[in-house]
Amino acid sequence: MNDWPEGWSDNNRGSGYGRGGASAQPESARVMRQVRRGPAAPPQGAGVPPQPSYVDGHGYGGDGGGDYTNARNTGYDSGYSTGQVYGGGSDGPGGRDAGVPRPAPDWRRRIKWTAISVATVLVVTTVGTYFWADSKLNREVDLSKVIDRPEAGEGTNFLIVGSDSREGMSAEEKKQLHTGSAEGKRTDSMMILHTGSNGDTLISLPRDSDVEIPSFVGSESGKRYAGTGRHTKLNAAYATDGPELLVRTIEFNTGLRIDHYVEIGFAGFANIVDAVGGVEIDIPQDIKDTKSGADLKKGRQTLNGEESLAFVRTRYALAGSDLDRTKNQQKFLAALAGQVATPSTVLNPFKLYPTMSAGLDTLIVDKDMGLYDLGSMFFAMKGVNGGDGTSMNMPISGSTGGNLVWDKAKVKQLVSQLKNDEKVTVSGD
Repeated sequence: MNDWPEGWSDNNRGSGYGRGGASAQPESARVMRQVRRGPAAPPQGAGVPPQPSYVDGHGYGGDGGGDYTNARNTGYDSGYSTGQVYGGGSDGPGGRDAGVPRPAPDWRRRIKWTAISVATVLVVTTVGTYFWADSKLNREVDLSKVIDRPEAGEGTNFLIVGSDSREGMSAEEKKQLHTGSAEGKRTDSMMILHTGSNGDTLISLPRDSDVEIPSFVGSESGKRYAGTGRHTKLNAAYATDGPELLVRTIEFNTGLRIDHYVEIGFAGFANIVDAVGGVEIDIPQDIKDTKSGADLKKGRQTLNGEESLAFVRTRYALAGSDLDRTKNQQKFLAALAGQVATPSTVLNPFKLYPTMSAGLDTLIVDKDMGLYDLGSMFFAMKGVNGGDGTSMNMPISGSTGGNLVWDKAKVKQLVSQLKNDEKVTVSGD
């Protein structure tokens, strides 16, 4: 009776060593069967003998060959002869990548792309800011309407005007800033800023200066008005026909060509000061002026917008009246420009944008004025009180009928030096 399962016979069990045989001699060493590598076997069919898929070290492929063939066909031995472990893979804990260190991050590449991204954002932001700010400039003054103009000299001449315009101010704001409610607008301060290669020069033109109103063409009507030789205060030119006649009058009485015009009203001035967080300045004396609203103590302090406007408008509390007031205006505007043109303002968007918005909404400039020109003006004003910069009043020789008379000889020398972009040696009061 056969005790082996499934009817296996003793022959099936084999009689060799290690197979339970009775032979006293061990079997010779056998070579492990291997996958034959090479071209695929041709299809079996009529006239084609069966091709064994596996061979052992003795070259036989008979007994049991079919079983190995089935193993090959099912892919069981895939990769076996290459030394790969079955079940291995690159994803599992026992895969081919196990224990292999990951490559170090390419920091140079990361830094490069981060720098490119930051630079791109900065360029886009800068260009966007430039066009935004440039579009907000109020280019209302047409200097092409000014007739009989002097020849242009070296450097650039800006006429900076502070007007008493109350446009856009509420009744409460007018009361707070002590501006009154007069209709229209007049010039409260006038300055010529010359920028060039031999230092920047800021020259105050007292509004009580005695000047001749020349012939001119009306800025609105286009009508020509002949000069009559009439003398009046300088600020009367602005009141008569606005910025164009003011420029015409200054050019006629000095012989200096004005390249750009910049005007700012009361509200805009106060808003700029508040936007930069106030302006630090040294007050030369105690000032109390009911007309301007100034109530300031002597010494270094930070003024807000309301206090700053009161300080630059103060006239009657000062011994020298209009001349001392122009000196205070120069001093304050240089301090304001220095506050605006600092890294803490320019590089801080929370200060830069409110400051630009406050100024650009109220600035009035000529039609040829660009944002670059405006920036150059601010940086020049910042350097007026330091380095090679000079600040002065227009030279005065006396007065007539309450008007201040310019010193003609000194004015002629001053204008010549400005036209030729020379170092200014003329002094003013």
